[in-house]
Amino acid sequence: MNLASTPERARPWHGIMVATTLPMRPDLSIDYDAYAEHVAWLIENGCDGVVPNGSLGEYQTLTDEERAQVVRVAVEAAGHGDRVMPGVSAYGSDEARRWADQAAEAGAGSVLLLPPNAFRADHRSVRAHYADVAKAGVPVVAYNNPFDTKVDLTPDLLARLHADGTIVAVKEFSGDVRRAYEIAELAPGLDLLIGADDVLVELALAGVVGWIAGYPNALPRSCAELYRAAVTGDLTQARALYRSLHALLRWDSKTEFVQAIKLSMDLAGRPGGPTRPPRLPLTGDVESAVRAATEKALAEGLN
Repeated sequence: MNLASTPERARPWHGIMVATTLPMRPDLSIDYDAYAEHVAWLIENGCDGVVPNGSLGEYQTLTDEERAQVVRVAVEAAGHGDRVMPGVSAYGSDEARRWADQAAEAGAGSVLLLPPNAFRADHRSVRAHYADVAKAGVPVVAYNNPFDTKVDLTPDLLARLHADGTIVAVKEFSGDVRRAYEIAELAPGLDLLIGADDVLVELALAGVVGWIAGYPNALPRSCAELYRAAVTGDLTQARALYRSLHALLRWDSKTEFVQAIKLSMDLAGRPGGPTRPPRLPLTGDVESAVRAATEKALAEGLN
């Protein structure tokens, strides 16, 4: 299968957009050179772009200067701003808007935004939040993660946001694949993006235009083959790859997902490295499970 970036990619948020991890040195400073190389390597190995400053990029632990520099490095390394979708989530709408402005200034083609996460916002507050950030003028992809934010972007609320003109797509991380069909019914013009690695095939069959992905950080070529087989209806190949990869993909939906993906990267020879506190290194059964699943995948030739 041709691993070149998706030729029919019509919008900056389409295709495989990797939620990038952030390489840290032993002293937990950011290795920007390693990050730039990683971004370029992902695109060379079949991914369409990157999503810096998401949870996988440990954005909550970054200083303002670090967070801005990560976006600038990603845009330069990706070769084109349309390949970069910075996370712009923040506790306050004004701060999220500032990050969206920064992303636009850096040349990013779109941004990824959680709903308000400082409290359990009602629908009126959610709509105002997205409207504020949309004023930056860069397309906004909503991120539905009701587990962490305690705010659920239900299909009817997504339809309202889309009708408001404040979002162009949604990263769906609820795990409920049935929602894909309701979203399509209520907001047929809203693009659906796979948000959790371990429901990739199920959502691909429901009709998606992209995947905001975690495990391509470690195994981009195999993940790209899986995604493209699934969205083109090659179910024989998709099922085979899904069975081989699923023991890893499910870690994207677990609390330890950052450490798990970084450990898999280390084992695959990529710059994973440590995480900043409060995330601690994996130990015990969790570390053993991630290590075993990764080593099995690598032994099978997945890469």
